[in-house]
Amino acid sequence: MTSYQGIIRYLAIIILFLACAGIRNAVAQEYESTPVTVSKEKVRMNGIMYYSHIVLERQTLFSISKAYDVSIDDIYKANPSLKETGLKKNSIILIPAVDKNTVAPNTQNADVKEEEAVRKDTGSNMPEVRDSDRKKVKKQKEEEAEYRIHTVKWYEDLDVISEKYGVSVESIMRLNNLTGRKLTKKQKLKIPYSEIVASEPEKPEIKKDSIPVPVREEAGRQEATPAKLFPKNKVNVTLMLPLNASGTGGSSNNFDFYSGVLMAVNDMGNSGINIDLSVYDVAGGSLHVTEERLKASDLVIGPVSSGDISRLLEVAPSNTNIISPLDHRVEALVSGHENLTQVPASYATQYDDLISWISEDRKPEDRVITILEKGARETAEMKTLTERLGNSGLQHSSLSYSILEGRDILYSLEKMMNLNSTNRVLIASESEAFVNDVVRNLNLLIHKKYDIVLYAPSRIRSFETIEIDNFHKTRMHVSLSYHIDYNDAKVKDFLMKYRALFNTEPTPFAFQGYDVACYFIRKYHEYGKDWQKSIENMREHMLQSNFRFERKCNDGSSCGLINTAVKRIVYNPDYTITEIKTE
Repeated sequence: MTSYQGIIRYLAIIILFLACAGIRNAVAQEYESTPVTVSKEKVRMNGIMYYSHIVLERQTLFSISKAYDVSIDDIYKANPSLKETGLKKNSIILIPAVDKNTVAPNTQNADVKEEEAVRKDTGSNMPEVRDSDRKKVKKQKEEEAEYRIHTVKWYEDLDVISEKYGVSVESIMRLNNLTGRKLTKKQKLKIPYSEIVASEPEKPEIKKDSIPVPVREEAGRQEATPAKLFPKNKVNVTLMLPLNASGTGGSSNNFDFYSGVLMAVNDMGNSGINIDLSVYDVAGGSLHVTEERLKASDLVIGPVSSGDISRLLEVAPSNTNIISPLDHRVEALVSGHENLTQVPASYATQYDDLISWISEDRKPEDRVITILEKGARETAEMKTLTERLGNSGLQHSSLSYSILEGRDILYSLEKMMNLNSTNRVLIASESEAFVNDVVRNLNLLIHKKYDIVLYAPSRIRSFETIEIDNFHKTRMHVSLSYHIDYNDAKVKDFLMKYRALFNTEPTPFAFQGYDVACYFIRKYHEYGKDWQKSIENMREHMLQSNFRFERKCNDGSSCGLINTAVKRIVYNPDYTITEIKTE
C-alpha cells in the first residue's frame, strides 16, 4: 500500500467514526430509505419457508428486517453472500417467514407432537385425535422399523441409490409403488433394510390414437413434427472446458459456465430426459478426448476459444455435433463444417440489427447522424459496422473528428441536427475516450432541448468512465447478444435454485451455460439426429439469450448453423431498462 493510499484509508476511518459518533441525525435527515413492502412471493427450501424480496434502491438491511420482523442475522443466515456483496438494487434475497403462532419446541409435550403428526398424516383439522388415527400412526411406526427414508439428490437415480444401500432397484420400486424409474429432487423414498421379492411392474398400455402430435411454429405457420413423437430418451453430452483443474489458474468464468450446465442437466433430468454427461478439462489446448468418445457423443459443448474449436474440428468425426458456446469469432469456422453450431450472435449480426432498428424507428423528418473518430486505427469490428452501414441504404450524415477537437466540435454537431424532430445518432467507435467525449457533447445538446436518441455497439456498456446516467439521458439503444431481465419469473426461479445449490450469485457465464445446455439437450431429445434441420429459423427466448439458427455460407458450400437472434434494450429517462421484444 502506498503512503497516499494509507492517508486515504486513515481519512475514511476518521469520517466513519465521526458519522457514527456525532452526525448521525444530520445524515438521517438527508437520507430517506425506500419503504419496504412485505413480498407476497414465498418459496420453500430445505423445509423452510422464505419470502422472496426484491431489493429496491435505498433499502437497507435494517429497514427490511423491521418490515419482516426478523433480525439482520436471520437475513445473513438465509443469504450468506450478502456479507461480501452487500445489498444490490433489483437483487432477490430470502427472508425467513416467521409464524407468530408457532409454539416453541421445548413447550410441546409428547402428546401434542403425536397429535400434530396424526393431523399432518391424515389432513384432519379436528382438535382431538381419533382412535383410528392413533392406529394409523402406530402402523406407520411399525412399517418404519422395516425401512429407512432417503431424500433424493438432484444427481441420483435408482441405480445409484440401490448401490448405496445394497438393495435391488426392484425392491425400492416395489416398496414405493413406483411404476417408472423417474425420480425428482428431494423426493422421499423408502429404502428396505432387507430385500423384497418383486415382480416387474406392469407397463401401462399406450394407444396410438392417444399420442398428441406436437407442432412446430415457424414464421406464422404450424406443421406436424413427427420426430417429436419418438423422442430420444438418452442424450450423451460431452462438455469440454479449460477448467485447469490440475493447476491453480483456472478461470472462474469457465467454472460458472460449468455450474450453469449442471443446473440444466438437473432440470432436464427432472423433466424425464436421461443424460450421460462427460466433462473434459482442455486447459492448455490439449483436448484429451478420444475419437471413440466423440463418436459416442450426441452433442459436444465446447471448447471455448476459436483455436480449440478449430483443433477439435480437425480430429472429430464429421457427424460429431459441436456447439461453440462463447467465442464470437468461431463464426468464421462455420462455413464448410455442417456439424458446427455457433451460439453467440456475432458482432456483424449485432450491427445489422442496430442499423435495422434505426430504419424501423426513423420517421421521415428525423435526422440520422453517424459519428466516427478521425485518424483512429479502424478495428475489424468497426470496419464491419461501417461496411454494413454503407450497404444498408440508410440515409445518414457523417461527422468525423478527433478527440482533441472535442471541445470545439459542438457547433458543427449542432448544425447537423434538427430542433423540431428526433436526431438519431450512431457512434461508430469502440474507443472509450472518444465515445465518452461524444456522449458528453450529446448531453450538452440535450440540455439545449434537442431530442436525441443514441444508438451504440454493445461494448459501450462495459466502459467504466461513462456515467450510466448519460445512457439514460440519451435514451441509448443497444443490440447485444446477452441480456438478463431480472423481473422475468423464469430468471427469478433460476436465481433461487442457483443460490440454494451453490451459495453464491450466478454470473452471465452461469446463465449462458444453463441456456446452451437446456436448449440443445432438449432439441436433441425431441428431434434426435435431425435436430439441426428441425431448429432452423425457429426463434426461442432463453434466460439470457435469444436463439434463431440459420445456415449462411459465403461460398455456397455446406456449412453449419449460426445464431442470428439478438436482444434489444433501451435505457429510459426514468432510469429503467426495457427489453424490446422482437418476433
